Amino acid sequence: MIELALAGQIAWVVMVMAWYILRYPFDRRAKRLNVADNRKALGERVRMTISLTGLGIVPAIHVATGWPVFADRVQHPIVFALGVLAAIAALVMFRLTHKALGAMWSVSLELKQEHRLVTSGVYRHLRHPMYTAFWLMALAQALLLSNWVAGLAGLVGFGTLYVLRVGEEERMMEEAFGEEYRLYSARTKRIIPFVY
Repeated sequence: MIELALAGQIAWVVMVMAWYILRYPFDRRAKRLNVADNRKALGERVRMTISLTGLGIVPAIHVATGWPVFADRVQHPIVFALGVLAAIAALVMFRLTHKALGAMWSVSLELKQEHRLVTSGVYRHLRHPMYTAFWLMALAQALLLSNWVAGLAGLVGFGTLYVLRVGEEERMMEEAFGEEYRLYSARTKRIIPFVY
């Protein structure tokens, strides 16, 4: 029988690969569209690097090498199962957000030419379901990887990006869509349905 710590690492790798497979066609399409407003300044690059470090680099180093061994913890079957559920929820949310956004999707703070405000699908209830998906992915990482440093790196890395970016993103959307975005914001939550 496969050891739970190894099973968690395998589940994390599968989650990351599935995320990439889901995102790849949208990334290719987005690169072909003309951008009307790009806020990919130094601050955005730093935020993206911090998030990538926490959600990708640190856990990948741990999976590949076992480092840092001093931070290993015992993997519990219930924690592992919750991690798998969080990973599935993250991937479902990624799929729903990409499907709803279609050509309006971008990896960073960008508005396409002829950009429209998406308020259908999963965006009917949440303004930032992509962030919800990343929070779920970071939670899955924390539960699946039986190492305190590698596991929690995703929450710290993505949490930093979220805190430093969400306000700027909402200002950009309000500048672009004005009253339409203000009304949309008034009737939706940011990342947790009916809560926040």
